[in-house]
Amino acid sequence: MAPVIAVTGLGVRFRRNRGGRRSFKDLFSNRQRRMRPDDFWALRQVTFDVQPGESIGVVGRNGQGKSTLLKLVAGVMLPDEGSVRVADGVAPLIEITGGFVDDLTVRDNVYLTAGLHGMSRSQIDERFGSIIDFAEIGDFVDTPYKHLSSGMKVRIAFSVISQLEEPIILVDEVLAVGDRGFREKCYRRIEELLEGGRTLFFVSHNERDLRRFCTRGLYLDKGGLVLDGPIDDVLELYNRDYGS
Repeated sequence: MAPVIAVTGLGVRFRRNRGGRRSFKDLFSNRQRRMRPDDFWALRQVTFDVQPGESIGVVGRNGQGKSTLLKLVAGVMLPDEGSVRVADGVAPLIEITGGFVDDLTVRDNVYLTAGLHGMSRSQIDERFGSIIDFAEIGDFVDTPYKHLSSGMKVRIAFSVISQLEEPIILVDEVLAVGDRGFREKCYRRIEELLEGGRTLFFVSHNERDLRRFCTRGLYLDKGGLVLDGPIDDVLELYNRDYGS
């Protein structure tokens, strides 16, 4: 079976000063492609495949390339070397409140965001009630988005993205905000999507969540892939290296 995500020799280089990534001009300059003293590899020579329906958990300390890898799979960042091939569409539960417009109402933001992710007007019409009901913010549907609390913003954003029919779900600990009850509701929604055959790519520091959702793990350290294996083995090695 062909993988839905194929990562080969992946490398991403950042610059420690001047804002991180090299400039757009640098990308087309042979002189700038050489390593500079202030460059470092956030990811280097990372290779793995993901099969349809797999649940992958990505672990590692802060600053080891986890979120960068997720952004590469999402297509919002380009590698400096190697390749990332994603065979199907993705539902990105990463920085999910990004793209929402403060001065628009919740209603208008739902139509805007869902539309940008490929849903038709008729599909949004059909699912609008479910989106608002899941987010539990029916009294605020015509309120400007900027007046919502941070927790309410995460609720409506998750509710919209979880309605997408894309076969790959990307999650980057976006549910750290919000009350425990709603977080559990979101987790049950993710489980429903997985039962429907979706593929999960999940970045988290929460060992309990990783064991709950994932069967396979990727352990990143110093920009490299240390271990690709069963999630229990990956967590055992990570905890042995850095403590639980």
